Amino acid sequence: MECTINWMPSNGMAFSAETGSGHLLTMDGAPEGGGRNLAPRPMETLLAGAGACAAYDVVLILKRGRHAISGCQVKVNADRAEVDPKVFTRIVMTFVVTGRNLPETAVQRAVQMSHDKYCSATAMLAKTAEIEVKVEVVNEA
Repeated sequence: MECTINWMPSNGMAFSAETGSGHLLTMDGAPEGGGRNLAPRPMETLLAGAGACAAYDVVLILKRGRHAISGCQVKVNADRAEVDPKVFTRIVMTFVVTGRNLPETAVQRAVQMSHDKYCSATAMLAKTAEIEVKVEVVNEA
C-alpha cells in the first residue's frame, strides 16, 4: 500500500494525497494553524478511515451470513491528548445497522468480530485509545 502527499502552498496548509489505488484526497489545517478550512483535517480523515474500516467489516460479515442488511452507519466520537503528540485517547463507535429481520445477536457478533479480529485501523488506534463500541439495530417492516 502506498500514498503520495503533496503540500499545496498556494492554499496555506492544504495537502493533496494520491492513493496507491489512484484516488485523490484533500486535507487542510485549521485556520489557527495556517489552514483555510477547505477540507477535513488529517486527524479527521484518520478517524473517518477507522469508522469506514469497521463498517466495511460489519457489512461484509452480515452479507456473508445472508442477513438482509440495508444500511450501516457508524457515528465516531473521539477525545485527544492535551499535549503533543495529540493522539486519540478514547474513541466511541456507535453502529446503527438497518435491515429486515436482523437478529441483534448477529449484528453484535459482526461488530465484535470487526473490533476483535478484522479492523486494522481500530487495532492500530487501540494502541493509544480506549475504544468503546455501541450497537443499535433498526429493523425495517
